[in-house]
This record gives sequence, C-alpha cells and structure tokens, in this order.
Amino acid sequence: MKKIGCLGVIAIVLIAAALWVAQGWNGAGPAPRPLAFTVPQGASLAAAADRLEKAGAIASATRFRLQARVFGGGGSIKAGEYEIPANASAAQILDILQSGKALQRVAIVPEGYPSVMVRDVLMKADALTGDVAVPAEGSVLPDGYAYERGETRAAVLARMQAAMRDYLAAAWKKRKPATVAKTPREAIVLAAIVEKETGKPSERRTVAAVYSNRLRLGMPLQADPTVIYPITKGRPLGRRIRQSELRAKNGYNTYASAGLPVGPIANPGRASIDAVLDPATTRALYFVADGTGGHVFADTLEQHNANVAKWYAIRRARGEM
Repeated sequence: MKKIGCLGVIAIVLIAAALWVAQGWNGAGPAPRPLAFTVPQGASLAAAADRLEKAGAIASATRFRLQARVFGGGGSIKAGEYEIPANASAAQILDILQSGKALQRVAIVPEGYPSVMVRDVLMKADALTGDVAVPAEGSVLPDGYAYERGETRAAVLARMQAAMRDYLAAAWKKRKPATVAKTPREAIVLAAIVEKETGKPSERRTVAAVYSNRLRLGMPLQADPTVIYPITKGRPLGRRIRQSELRAKNGYNTYASAGLPVGPIANPGRASIDAVLDPATTRALYFVADGTGGHVFADTLEQHNANVAKWYAIRRARGEM
C-alpha cells in the first residue's frame, strides 16, 4: 500500500476544511424560534458572530465568520435590530444583517385616545428609552408609529405631534364654508367630541353637523364625553354619569355651559377632523343610539323624544334598564 504523500495530506486537510466551512451554509440553523438580534453601532462581523452564537442563532461563530468571508460577497453588516427567523441558515442570517432592513416596532395610538393613554402606549413600549410627560390633549395624530430599539419616547412623541400639526394645517386649508370652527384649535376641540360620540365612519359628518347646528343656535352641545373628561382625563368612567356631574361647571361640561369646551377631550383622527371642517348638510339637532351601534338623528325635540323612547325600549328588552 502506498503511503499518502505530504501534498496529499495537505489536500485532504484543505478539502476537510472546505467541507467544514461549507457545512450548514444553506442548511437549517439551530434557532428553534424567531429571535430579535441587535447589531450595535460599529460592531464588527466577528463581534456579531460571537453574539449570534450566544443567542443560539448559529452553531459556531468561527465557522460563520469563515463562511461570511467565502460566501458573503464582501458586503458589510449594518447596525440595527433584526428579526432572525426560526431555523434560519447562516446564509439567511448574513443576508439579513447586510440588508439594513432593521426590525421596526410600532406604537399604535387609536382614534379618540386621550393623552394620558397615549403616554401609557409610549411607557409600555419597553424598547424605547427615557420618560415622557403627558402630551397636550389633542396634539397627537392617532396612527401607528414605527420606532427602533433604543429610541427615546420623547422622539416618538415628537413625530406623533408633528404628524398632527402637518395634517391639521393641510386640512384647515381645505375647510369648507359650512364649518363653525374659527381656528384650527376649535376644529380639534370639536373633532375630539365627534370622535368620542361615534365610531361609525358614515356618521361622523352628520354628528359634526348636529354640533355645528347647535353652536350656531347657541344651544348647549350636551355631549356626555365632555362631562366625563374632567373626572377621568379621558379614561373610561366605568359607571353612569351622576346628576351632580351633569350640573358641574368646570369649563368642559357642555350640559352646564353653551359653546365649545375649553379644550380637546381626546386626540381626534383624520376622519373626525375632516368631518368638522366639512360637515353634512342637515337640520338635525339631536341624535340617540339606535341599538345597532349607530345613531338615529332628529330635527325636532318631539322627534328626538320618540327616538329616545325607542332606545329605552331596546335597552329594557336587553335587560340593561
């Protein structure tokens, strides 16, 4: 039997090394579930490989570094937070880190959220940093706001408020003559009431028209959400409004005083702002729930009282009264 020469040994070693490097490049990786992985600013491939091994995304940092040099095309990795899929191959992982398509988290502010609850959203986002005060009521545009790990809560809030300023400015320029809002702030104050009174998109312009008609006639708006706001700052009341609360004079109660309240009671969305700036054409002065999630509107108190009687009958049939 011939002995293997020195060159043969070297060749075998090189082949074995190449096989070791190639092994698992496109095969399933060891991560049993998706994981978030952060590449710090200025981190090297070697440092990222060590962190990937510790996180369980790859089996060997050394092999991953060699694979990246051989198969990675020479591209650099980019700082950011990424989502590594379950069982992602080394090839997939390197592609993700070189793509720069960082994982984006989203802070969602629903339409009609009061500012105390906007702060709750920001404070519960544990990937954000720093504290933030309760923003001015009506200063935030409800929407979903993307952010990255490590951003400050103040920076995200600033984007929310800039979005409201921009949208309100554009909407104000397109306002119709029928609006009763004399200033952009008045538009936000009235839009917040519309937002809280109906969640039905098809009704917003009509609800806005009812309140606009009342303001023109000097009638109290009589909007329940304005009574609740000074009590809870916009959080759910969790009970029926008391008679003493309906009589309270505090600048917000639109039963006790005519005109707009002294400030917004929530952060209205785009549709409610648009509704106030372009209300429906109607003589309606009243509305009450219709039992289907919407409202029935009336021009006269007599019609309204009949509608209220029907609503009470529905509630009694449901066992709510």
